[in-house]
Parts: sequence; C-alpha cells; structure tokens
Amino acid sequence: MNLKRPFSIFAVLICVVSGVVYGQQQKAYLLGPGDVLEIRVFGQHDLNSNAQVDSDGNLSSLPFLDPIPAKCRTERQVQKDIAAAYSRLIKDPQVSVRIIERNSRQPASVSGAVRQAGKISMDRRIRLNELLAAVGGFTDKAAGTIQILHTEAVLCPGPGEEAEALPVAGTAVPLQVVKIADLQKGSANPFIRPGDLVLVTEAEPVYITGSVVSPGSIMLRDGLTLSRALGMVGGTRKEAKLSQIVIYRQKAAGAQDIVKVDFEAIKKNQQPDVFLQPYDVIEVSDTGFFGGRDWLAALAGMFLRSAVGIPIP
Repeated sequence: MNLKRPFSIFAVLICVVSGVVYGQQQKAYLLGPGDVLEIRVFGQHDLNSNAQVDSDGNLSSLPFLDPIPAKCRTERQVQKDIAAAYSRLIKDPQVSVRIIERNSRQPASVSGAVRQAGKISMDRRIRLNELLAAVGGFTDKAAGTIQILHTEAVLCPGPGEEAEALPVAGTAVPLQVVKIADLQKGSANPFIRPGDLVLVTEAEPVYITGSVVSPGSIMLRDGLTLSRALGMVGGTRKEAKLSQIVIYRQKAAGAQDIVKVDFEAIKKNQQPDVFLQPYDVIEVSDTGFFGGRDWLAALAGMFLRSAVGIPIP
C-alpha cells in the first residue's frame, strides 16, 4: 500500500484550502493619490487612456468626463462610475479598469539587527511578523525590542484604525515598541503602515572576565541578570570567589561606578539578582593567590618593601 500518495493529496488539499482562506482574508486594494489606472472602452479607441489619481483623490484626465472620485475606492467601483458617466455619451459602454502602477503606499523600511535590511512593498496590509520574515528574520545581535515609527497618516482607515499617524498637536512621537518575546508568543503582532520605519534594536555588549569557564563578551538583551550572564559563559570555576564579584559600570565622560556583589547570597535567594547595563565589566576573582587583582596589589607591596629595605616576611 502506497502511503505517500494519500499524504500528498492531503497536503495539496491543505494548500488549496489555505490559499482560499488567505484570499478571502485579503481586502481589495483601495486606490490612492499617485496610483495609475489603465482605462479601456471597448470599440471607442479615442476614449482609452492611462490616468493617475491626483492629489485630491480624483481621476481628472479622462476624455470628456468630469473628475471621477477614486481615493479609497476599488477599481471595480471606479469602473462602474466611469461606465455610468460614459453612458450619457455612448450607448451601453463596456469599460475595463486595471491598476498598472501602485504608487500611493510608500514602502516600509527595516533596519538594525536583521539579516537583510531594506524596503518592503506595502501593496497590501501586512503584520510585523510577515515584514520581518521578508528580511530574513533577526540576527544574533537583536536586543529584544522592535521600534516602529509611523511617518504617514493611514490612507484609508477602516474600523478601529487610526485616521492620523501623527498627533494633532504634534507633541508626541508616534513610536510603538514591541518586545521580540511578545511577538514570538503571538501576544503582539501589529499591522505595519506604509512608510513605517522599523528598527530591530541591536544589543550592546557586556564583558565577563576572571574565574569563569569562558571569559569574553555577550550581548545584553532585555532583562539580562548577573546569574543568566554567568550561565551564558559556562558558569564560574571552582576557585571563584563568589562573595566578591565586582561590576565596573560605565558612566558618562569615562567615569565608572564599582558595584560589589555577593553572588553567594543571590544563589541562596538572600539578595535580589542584579540587572546588567550596557558595557558592564564583570570581574570574578578566585580564592587563590593570583586570583583577580589581589596578586597585583600584593606584588606591588612586596616591591615597595624591598625598595625601602623592609624585610619581606
């Protein structure tokens, strides 16, 4: 018995059904300023033309006709109006209307921690996950948040959609921030508007040195704690002095804060974990003589003692 054939037929049916459902979910394209239509009147070659929707949302260049409203209407609706208008001049006109250029929706731009930054056509409504799939998804430098800046008003707002991208008073930036974790869970997946600027923020580094399995840098992502950071470098070594971990925290103008952490107390839930900040340098010393920077201080002391003639015990 060939089991592959029934499975293949089932797969094809799934694709067909999915395609039908997808097609039903897509709304008809609504015209806007800049779109170009090819208009043909059967048997009336002098009436054939290519017409662009003007800034007022009308087709104002059709031969012998007053402006025909086109903004936020489908090509079928415009076709009926053109046929009705020409019916006053010729008997039973047969009119066809076809969109040949879609210029009314600016592309959305994607940049930051994505595999192929660029511009994505906005001929139809798409969600954030579709947009990111079109640019190949995230890179390993993604920090955990996506910033969406709206630059244009919604051309043809539907129920529940905002009519304007920018606030009337102009006092706030129309910026939306989405967490990658929420997008992956499906709890946040907004529609993208034409002209949107989408930035997948890049993570900044945190450095871990000293008595850990794999010293080096890691990318700071949303809510990264000291415990997680140490786990990402393989954990601490046996000789690590966990009660005296030091974090050198960068400040403005090259200054530093020194944050001393008792990681033993954190492991025992006696103290809260520490959230890391960009460019933190985490130093894990060890209990041996050459652990951390203790050996340097000791060596300096020995040198000074010998220089002034003090016997070294």
